[in-house]
Amino acid sequence: MSATPTSAASTSGPRPLTDAVTEIRATDPGRIGQALAQRPRADLAGAGRLMVIACDHPARGALGAGERPLAMADREDLLQRCMTALSRPGVNGFLGTAEIIEDLTLLGALDGKLVWGSMNRVGLQGASFEMDDRFGAYDAQGIEASHLDGGKMLTRINYADSASATTLEASAKAIDSLSQRGLNAMIEPFISRWEDGRIVNDLSEEAVIRSICIAQALGRSSAHTWLKLPCVSDPASMRRVMASTSLPSLILGGEVSTDPEATRASWAAALELPNVRGLVVGRSLLYPGNDDVEAAVDAAVALL
Repeated sequence: MSATPTSAASTSGPRPLTDAVTEIRATDPGRIGQALAQRPRADLAGAGRLMVIACDHPARGALGAGERPLAMADREDLLQRCMTALSRPGVNGFLGTAEIIEDLTLLGALDGKLVWGSMNRVGLQGASFEMDDRFGAYDAQGIEASHLDGGKMLTRINYADSASATTLEASAKAIDSLSQRGLNAMIEPFISRWEDGRIVNDLSEEAVIRSICIAQALGRSSAHTWLKLPCVSDPASMRRVMASTSLPSLILGGEVSTDPEATRASWAAALELPNVRGLVVGRSLLYPGNDDVEAAVDAAVALL
């Protein structure tokens, strides 16, 4: 099934995308597995620079984008935004949880794309157990069965919270399981802390370097391991950050920026470094300040 991206949906307006996939899920659920198996795939080794659209935030209860606390709550609107982004020239990948990957596969939006399944979403945003980020979404077996290219794991390290040990151990096991299948493991590491009842990621040069050194050593082999890293704004600092690893890395987008030009400039500087292979961006492109998804995606692709 294919669909043409349209403008942002209203909850009271037509919902052609969600109506179509809901009908399939209700009456012919076996079609989901067939669509995943038959989906034209891409080759990571030959892909060159990557522009990956990320959309796994809702699974952690993180629905906000910019000043809109429930921006990602409407599935029709979210699917339309994802399809618009994926349709732009130069976009060659997607990262998400099972339900949105299955929806987009049924809609034909992931044909010819690299696809990563998001693995650990149990550390819900704002929960008392947020640091205990167990693996409750994809596992390696499910990623292989769904004919995806790899799995992504959020690996936050909090020196004051023993739950980080559980996350680190689970990440190592996931890396091993993916590697045994020849699948890519994408680690997103942070040094984090509790601050006024919420988790804050430390984006200083030293903290990012420390998180890289811990994450890249997880598992029995790093042969199939990539990193998903924040962009340190100062170019000299970013060079020192990337000098701490030989692993291929993608730069993440983070929160919706109030200064998108400055954000793109920092991405451009990071992309000059040889082990930075591309961008993996979600809310900054799906929910830009001016709501022009096409323009935001095209501007990011131009950096590549």
